[in-house]
Amino acid sequence: MDLARSLRTEARRANERRCLVLAGPAEQTRDRVRTALDAADVSLDETTTLGSMPFLDCEHYEQSRASELLGRTRTAVVLDCHGELRPNALGTAVGAVDGGGLLVLLTPPLEEWPEIRDAFDETLSVPPFAVGDATGHFRRRLVETLRAHRGIAVVSLSEDGETVERDGLTNPPPRRPPTEPTAPTDATFPLATYEACLTDDQCAAVRAFERLRDPDTAVVVEADRGRGKSSAAGLSAAALVLEGRDVLVTAPQYRSAAEVFARAVELFETLGVTVERDRPDAPQELHVPESGGRIRFSKPSAAVELPGDPDVVIVDEAAALPVRRLEALLAAPAVAFTTTVHGYEGAGRGFSVRFRDRLDESDHDVTDVTMTTPIRYADADPIEAWAFRALLLDARPPVEQLVTDATPETADYRRISTADLLADEHLLREVFGLLVLAHYRTEPADLARLLDAPNLTVRALTYEGHVVAVALLAREGDLPADLRATMYEGGRIRGNMVPDVLTTQLRDESAGVPVGQRVLRIATHAAVRSRGLGSKLLAAARSEFGDEVDWLGVGYGATPELVRFWRQNGYATVHLSTTRNDTSGEYSAIMLDPVSEEGKALADRHAEWFCDRIAAVLSDALDDCDPDVVRAALRAVDSTPPVALSELEWRLVAGVPGGAGILDTDPAPFRTLAVRHLVASDGAETSGGDVVALTDREERLLVRKVLQASEWDAVADELDFVSRRQCMRALGGAVERLTRRYGDAWVQEELDRHT
Repeated sequence: MDLARSLRTEARRANERRCLVLAGPAEQTRDRVRTALDAADVSLDETTTLGSMPFLDCEHYEQSRASELLGRTRTAVVLDCHGELRPNALGTAVGAVDGGGLLVLLTPPLEEWPEIRDAFDETLSVPPFAVGDATGHFRRRLVETLRAHRGIAVVSLSEDGETVERDGLTNPPPRRPPTEPTAPTDATFPLATYEACLTDDQCAAVRAFERLRDPDTAVVVEADRGRGKSSAAGLSAAALVLEGRDVLVTAPQYRSAAEVFARAVELFETLGVTVERDRPDAPQELHVPESGGRIRFSKPSAAVELPGDPDVVIVDEAAALPVRRLEALLAAPAVAFTTTVHGYEGAGRGFSVRFRDRLDESDHDVTDVTMTTPIRYADADPIEAWAFRALLLDARPPVEQLVTDATPETADYRRISTADLLADEHLLREVFGLLVLAHYRTEPADLARLLDAPNLTVRALTYEGHVVAVALLAREGDLPADLRATMYEGGRIRGNMVPDVLTTQLRDESAGVPVGQRVLRIATHAAVRSRGLGSKLLAAARSEFGDEVDWLGVGYGATPELVRFWRQNGYATVHLSTTRNDTSGEYSAIMLDPVSEEGKALADRHAEWFCDRIAAVLSDALDDCDPDVVRAALRAVDSTPPVALSELEWRLVAGVPGGAGILDTDPAPFRTLAVRHLVASDGAETSGGDVVALTDREERLLVRKVLQASEWDAVADELDFVSRRQCMRALGGAVERLTRRYGDAWVQEELDRHT
């Protein structure tokens, strides 16, 4: 195929990438790609296919396993889109193609492709919707970009032969010889560290890493993919080890950090340094006997404990980690974060949006570096530009100056349809850009869900035509009896998170009957936060959907601030998960805002059940939950649990303040009082003018000691009591006030006997 040869020749000459689209019947495109790769002089050893079946004698993965290519480069990646197109696989395939290489897409005829429902569409068609309810807007938009962008050749195949719709040739100028980066004259790392850098950007990053030699320092390196930030981290880690430092590396998976170790090994070899590995391939610990330093890898869940007291921690792909874990790593003497700005497999903004303020408030002296020069391909690469547009990897909210004056009074509520998004690329980018900010990790698949999923709805507030707040809602419930029975028996029903949890975990088979709208994501522009815009958006959505649904709901990784936000907007706690959320690292809360009698019945019974079981759960699965999360979640319960203690239990409780009783004899009645106090709507109830008010520390003490059954010494230390004895006296004082509030006259007399 002459066109494939010409594309590859041009790509190699410019150190750019090219894309070849073979559109037509499946077998014909699979046969033709063999000829194309051979003509382009691409070895099968340097090729990977992604698709449902292997048809070339080369490396092959199903699209669901496209992540195996992360951190690797290939001369050609063939993405077989017959049967399904997973947007995440497309993004990963683009990122894996090296400069001078080819991305090959095998597709149905482009005119027909958007109308074909595939396996990915089935994942979008959540009950009670069928696969036919999904649309093909994502693929239609994708086809438009394929036909419009530079560097993309389109060849249509049919029984009548082949037609070149676009040749994709751009006639770029020959690649200029790269300039050698310059090492700083006052560098403290070995000169070979800088000589191994390929760009001035890398040199600047390594220079910043020198700061980690001093305690209380932090380095942040931000870059798009392919800029060499992990390589810079690996070279720097090796230089630190040569000084005897213990460097702990963590990342979402080892493969994300493999480049760090590879570049460290290369520097050791260049310098002739003896290094001991824990394994020949994919080493997860490198030890240099001469200096006593080492580089070692730990998964994030273990790294937060700072095992072995490392001198330096390097967090690769920090944007993919929950903020909670990033915060824990600030306990290290020195720490570096490398993070991807626009990841091909997803953009994680938890780092830049949520964590960065906490880093700046820490005791660390922070150095920032931004890397912009690509290493694996030229900076004018047309395929990167196409991927950014097609997958909206660089989508951003409006610039601050355009919205800074927005208020709830001046912002307009807008129902945004898919047609609106498709007709206005600027609107689409603003909406998706804000949704990216609402979540720790937004993937290309999320764009497809936004455009194609039949259960999703977008609502926004706009100011002078620009989006200042956006909410993505998912319709849930209204499930037929057979699907409800499937859930009750442990089967998973896609896209119905609230009914699923209430049915499978809490054994309420009727929870799938009412229909609701769950707020998947809500985000307000950073320039206008804390003005009430998010609350106005939720109130407007409630007003719009109030006559159509039974409840509005939300599920999220709970923090005290978020729980309070949702409570202020009328949502009430019905569940706290017993495992931490994989995305946020927090325990998840489910909250409901009923809008019909059926919705209220659902919310009321689950609020009551929550109060009945929460004390037992807090002393078991939730015994490490943040006490402020517990306080906020309980305060947001719409229920009034009874204080039904027996005479013996009241005597036990009344004896504790004066020291005659012991909490550990029977914690149950104390837990009843604690839960009753904490679920009060304002944290304090009145009786005859008396206010049952506890300080924040006293309430945390109730949570940690009474509800979570932590050890006295641990509680005293955490809550800054001078001694265990002072901590016990404080608890006795809190119990006395609760006992006087809820106990009868004879209980007061019993209490007075001991106090």
